[in-house]
Amino acid sequence: MRLAVLGAFFILITSCKNTNKEALSDLQASNKIETVKNKNYELVKVADSKGTLVLFPGFGHFAKDTENEFKIIELATKKGVSVVLMNFNQSVFLKDNEKASLANEMVTIFETNQLSFENIYIGGFSSGGNVSLLVGNYFVESKSKIQPKGVFIGDSPVDLLKIYQNCEKNIAKNFSQETVEESKWIVGDFNTKLGSPKNGIQKYEQVSPFTYQTGNIENLSALKNTKIRLYTEPDVDWWKKDSDQSYEEMNAYSIEKLSQELKKQGFSNVELIQTKNKGYRANGERHPHSWSIIDKENLMEWMLQ
Repeated sequence: MRLAVLGAFFILITSCKNTNKEALSDLQASNKIETVKNKNYELVKVADSKGTLVLFPGFGHFAKDTENEFKIIELATKKGVSVVLMNFNQSVFLKDNEKASLANEMVTIFETNQLSFENIYIGGFSSGGNVSLLVGNYFVESKSKIQPKGVFIGDSPVDLLKIYQNCEKNIAKNFSQETVEESKWIVGDFNTKLGSPKNGIQKYEQVSPFTYQTGNIENLSALKNTKIRLYTEPDVDWWKKDSDQSYEEMNAYSIEKLSQELKKQGFSNVELIQTKNKGYRANGERHPHSWSIIDKENLMEWMLQ
């Protein structure tokens, strides 16, 4: 299942090639970095690290997919930044107990590997961006050891209510069998977990990063003094051709509205970064819903400035 209809959860699974193996091996040989891999995460730790970047994958993907689609490890290690690639990949939203559990797991990762709790940045692609926003907010709100200096997303489906409504439109349009099947799956999943919005949207507001219909950003309120970046590539022509989506049905629309609402409510460190023709998969396929819309060099500058 690809879920290209929303550009919300998945990216296409491609083969994982470690193009940075020689560079990393040289650094490992000089004892400048160490790597850890297990079922929950992969870590590339730099000696005397200047900061730590934590990355969450899209729905159904893993650390190896993040590494393949977002080749940032070699650059990060050269800049003196450690990288944690999470395997947490089955959530587009987090309930309170899930936030607490994930936050505890991340603190344990830092403590076990003796990572500094200074200069931590958290980000993710697609559903991983939602997770980054929600757990980042939890860290600040709960006064955890982890206090992220910045949080960022890559074309994430930040408004769950809007996703549901878009899926209903897609089913009615009947643009393609794939689009209809994917939309029916999402509607069914949300109905099971959150109930139908026709019966009230409270459960959606409780777990969604943003609800445009009501201007609700309660789940991000603790990030008011945290740096936030919102990356998206609003290629209207591409989405119209691929899945008959208008701008108002794209992640880019909800992300733009989120940026406006955050600034309206006094968030002073919010950047909306709308790219053009940057979205390409590792296999060369053109797709605006891709890790590649995030400029790696600029991201490192943002972390280290």
